Amino acid sequence: MAVALLFVVAACGSSSTDGRRASPVTSAGAPTGTAAPPAPGRVVGPGELRTFAVPRGSRPHDVAPAGDGSVWYTAQGSGRLGLLDPATGRVDEVELGRGSAPHGVIVGPDGAPWVTDGGLNAVIRVDPATREVRRFAMPAGTPDVNLNTAVFERDGRLWFTGQAGYYGRVDPGSGRVEVFPAPGGRGPYGITVTPSGTVWYASLAGSHVARVDTATG
Repeated sequence: MAVALLFVVAACGSSSTDGRRASPVTSAGAPTGTAAPPAPGRVVGPGELRTFAVPRGSRPHDVAPAGDGSVWYTAQGSGRLGLLDPATGRVDEVELGRGSAPHGVIVGPDGAPWVTDGGLNAVIRVDPATREVRRFAMPAGTPDVNLNTAVFERDGRLWFTGQAGYYGRVDPGSGRVEVFPAPGGRGPYGITVTPSGTVWYASLAGSHVARVDTATG
């Protein structure tokens, strides 16, 4: 059995910061570097919808477009980060670590995918070329924050939400991770940055929207 990612197609066609290297896993179980057979997918209507199979147990959660036309996705069920090539149907997955349960994925200014991993209680960066995994763990003494989503602000720092009642930021240059208790308690979930550089998050359980002072936290 396989689950699938869905894509809408236009009708006109086209802190511990230790690094480690993980081995990609192909969708067909083929050796690393061997392309899986193309997956034509299922089309519903005239060029409206196409599905792409991913490895069984992946339970894909979030997606983010890579710069080359491929698509990153978090495999929450298997603790991996996947990369789908829509042109061929090939899927590669990178193991993120024992206990991983990745939630959100975004592509940073550096072109790399950044993952909020609730299972590891850490923000993860995967090198798109080498597949090296770098972990930015929550500070010592920080409880399981239930990491959800992330966004980069203009100065290059990454802000994230934790549904257990936290939000925080990662400085990719220094590796420093800061965590703040959310004034409204449990619920921080979606997060975004405005064109002017203001960071906002939505509290699912708290039923409110909050603005973060990026200078003070």
